[in-house]
Amino acid sequence: MPSLLAVDLGLRTGLACYGCDGRLRWYRSQNFGTAARLKRGAYSLLREADDLEWLVLEGGGRLAQLWEREGARRGLRVRTVDARHWREDLLLRREQRGSGRAKEAAGALARRVIEWAGAPRPTSLRHDAAEAILLGLWAVVEVGWLEALPEALRR
Repeated sequence: MPSLLAVDLGLRTGLACYGCDGRLRWYRSQNFGTAARLKRGAYSLLREADDLEWLVLEGGGRLAQLWEREGARRGLRVRTVDARHWREDLLLRREQRGSGRAKEAAGALARRVIEWAGAPRPTSLRHDAAEAILLGLWAVVEVGWLEALPEALRR
């Protein structure tokens, strides 16, 4: 079954994988610490994901280029977006004011996505993983794997 990997870029990276049914399969936060370790980590993650079709990145710059290059080398469809794209569609306008408020709202909505998808509940949920979850949810609607946001996740 094809999958989509959503990545909240940074040395501390949020990752969320969705199946073509639009449901969250897994998520995590990973601290790579250095760009060199991130490059090796991106290579390993993409190599191990044999059914990966889409790679969706939030952010830009040199770290995005590492992922984009590796994704292109593997023949993946790669899309890079700014956080405002998914925030405008998933968060209320008042929740988007200020990064602290947006991260808090993202965490709450990500927990609802986890519950809706039947994914394992986290003991703690870092903001980078929460944002990767929401980026992935936004992306599965964008690529047509879900026609629209599920009713349970609408604001």
